[in-house]
Amino acid sequence: MSKPGKARYRLSAVKASYAEAVGGDTVEVETDDGKIYTFPHPLFADDETNRQIDAADGDAGKARVLLGEQWDAFVKSGGDANGLMLVFVAARADMQDTMGKHRPPRQ
Repeated sequence: MSKPGKARYRLSAVKASYAEAVGGDTVEVETDDGKIYTFPHPLFADDETNRQIDAADGDAGKARVLLGEQWDAFVKSGGDANGLMLVFVAARADMQDTMGKHRPPRQ
């Protein structure tokens, strides 16, 4: 039982609230040929994915981690590492703006 006046957050509700606020737990990237590729939203990437991104060499390495098995198809669709990393940076910037304004539910 919680102490009176103490905040309690339900983990699943907080995650759902932030997922809704940032547009979901994945980021979609559409190439000029209309194909859509996805990677984990920076707010929801798991620890292993974050470690791999941090350890990756340059934009090409980081982009390959983000897209995984989708990478070759992404490149064939006209995508490149620099473009994908610009999307990643944009998603992080949007996330930071949202997090400053969003208040998750207390339960």
